[in-house]
Amino acid sequence: MRKIEVACLDDRGDILDFTRLVPAHPVFDEAFSAVARGALLQTDRGTVAIEDVLPGDKVRVAGGDFETLLWKGSTLIHAQSKGQSRAMRRLIRIPADTLGIARPMSDLVLGPAARILLSAPGVRRLTGADRALMPARDFLDDLGFIELTPQVPVPVYHLAFEGHERFAVNGLEVESYHPGPAKTLGLPGELEEMFLSCFPHRRSLADFGPTSMPRLRRADLEMVNVA
Repeated sequence: MRKIEVACLDDRGDILDFTRLVPAHPVFDEAFSAVARGALLQTDRGTVAIEDVLPGDKVRVAGGDFETLLWKGSTLIHAQSKGQSRAMRRLIRIPADTLGIARPMSDLVLGPAARILLSAPGVRRLTGADRALMPARDFLDDLGFIELTPQVPVPVYHLAFEGHERFAVNGLEVESYHPGPAKTLGLPGELEEMFLSCFPHRRSLADFGPTSMPRLRRADLEMVNVA
């Protein structure tokens, strides 16, 4: 089991928050573990650390607009956690300028669920788009994407808006939370109900809407490049 914390806007626009235990299951894990404490994002009230942003805040998203944060989930990553997958006991550090000038602007620590926006050979062939969202953990190389083993619990977060968005942390774009197509989750009825209960602002998986950009794994690109 995994302890998670949720804060979201209710129907009246008030903040609802709760803590509960959920299964240590990949679908649940991905919803709460994208960006580590200390990462900075832009809001209408200035630069704010991710741990301090609250539902109702206006967060700058890709394209420069501000979108209302509807949901924020968090959990803890710790190397000694029992009953967790290896991925959920590790973090990823991306040093400053790894992906270009100010991408990121300063060292950035991400959680195992983070997807970042990248362009790479093969993306257009697979998706028809120039860029795609890919898991940061797919690029671990001990140079630009460095695996960390936290010896003390580190809070990690995920954010969700009305639609599927991208927002910059330390200058690097990551995606907001979206579960993806319902048919790919593979949750039996009871688990699906428990999962949806973590998102009081959604009545069904369909309420998340479509994803705004294609998602790929690094292995997908490698297969194309070999072919």
